This record gives sequence, structure tokens and C-alpha cells, in this order.
Amino acid sequence: MTFSLIGRDDDGAIGLIVASKFFACGAVVPCLSGRVAVASQAFCNPVWGTEGRARMEAGEGAEAVLADLVARDEGRAIRQAHLMDAEGRFAAHTGADCVDWAGHLIREDHSVAGNMLTGPNVIEATSEAYAAGGGKPFPERLLFAMRAGEAAGGDRRGRQAAGLTIHRGEAHAWLDLRADDDADPLSELGRLWDVAQERYVPFSEGMPTEDRFSGHPIREGIDAAIAAAEARRKAEGRPSRSRAVEYE
Repeated sequence: MTFSLIGRDDDGAIGLIVASKFFACGAVVPCLSGRVAVASQAFCNPVWGTEGRARMEAGEGAEAVLADLVARDEGRAIRQAHLMDAEGRFAAHTGADCVDWAGHLIREDHSVAGNMLTGPNVIEATSEAYAAGGGKPFPERLLFAMRAGEAAGGDRRGRQAAGLTIHRGEAHAWLDLRADDDADPLSELGRLWDVAQERYVPFSEGMPTEDRFSGHPIREGIDAAIAAAEARRKAEGRPSRSRAVEYE
């Protein structure tokens, strides 16, 4: 009922993007931190995500963690998951009773897994597009890859939800977008990413981090960055895609 991609960008950012004909898949599939990622799907076991993330953060490898989760879970045959550990190593499991088509693939810098798909070409197209999209901004590269998977057939039941989460070395997400119930959820994520660049992305550059506890606590630089982003958008003739309502 789902397909997802975990990738690591050249700057070390970690991203997980998921799409499904299942409500709010972006709320239940991803489990990330600043250094590791878990996608738990099919008959999702969220503890695979939370426990897997904690153990890999503590230094365990993806293969060892996943093998233990599979061995302990009596529902292993209906689970699907893929993981990336702190060293950038991947592991994946597709249970024998996951609904066809179901499977996964692992490449050097990303992994893709899915179930209830139209066929293996979905994850292959997703992987190929991710590999080809290296020149794109990371959120757009992830979206580009998933759109290729959807164009190759995607979830054989249809479309409903999608989620995109990116961490940039911190426990908190840098970007966390979701379309929980939408006729074209990947396009909705694309719209949200466009809107994020208007104010959210410039604002996020001043957010505190573990190394910079106070972040950038002065408004002037952030306000200038937001104004510059708006000026660029207008100069390029791009209208705002925000649906926000402003009061006088």
C-alpha cells in the first residue's frame, strides 16, 4: 500500500519521502534523526521505527538492528521496512506475506521499498530518477524520484497521502511536509515546498541547533532573507502558491 525512499544528500542531510493510498502515511512510516532513518510500512510496526532509530543512533548497524527486529516480531511476514544507519549503510526487509507487488532495492546512497505496487518497475524508476537528480535541491530530488515511481505505476490502488521529512544533522526536522488526504498528494507536497521557500526556509536558516543553541535571535537578517526570497519570486513572475488568508 506504500512506497518510500530514504536518501542521503551530498551535504549529509537525510531525507525520507513516502506515498500511499493510505491516510496520513507521512505520520506513521518515517522515523528519522539527524544521522539515521527508518521507514516502517506494509502492516506498519511503529516500534521498528522508534527502537531502530534509537539503536542506530547509539551505534548499532542497520543490518544487525533489522535482523533483530525481524526475529522478534511474530508479524514479520506482513512487515516491510528499510533503514539507514549512522555510517550510511542500508538494510531492508520485505515480509513473505506482503501484498504483491512487494520488494525493495538498495543502492550506495539510497534505498527504496514498496508493497501493493503495480510492479518492480515502480521502485526501479524511483531509484533511477533519484540517481539522475543529483543536481537538484534535495527536497526536489526526492520529489522528482517519487513522481517517476508514480508515473511507472505507483500504488496499484490509487493515491491518497504522502510525506516528506528531511533532517540536517539535528534531532529535529529541518523540513516535515505532509499531504494526508489528497487526490494528488505528491503534487501537494510540491506546492507546500514552493510555499516553504517563501518564508519557512529563510526562517529556518536562523533556527537554533545543538551547536548554536540560540540560533540567530535577531530579526533583521531573517526579515531580509524573506524579503529577498519574495523579490526573487516576483522577478521570476511566479505567483505565490500559498492558500493562507491574511487579515488587515
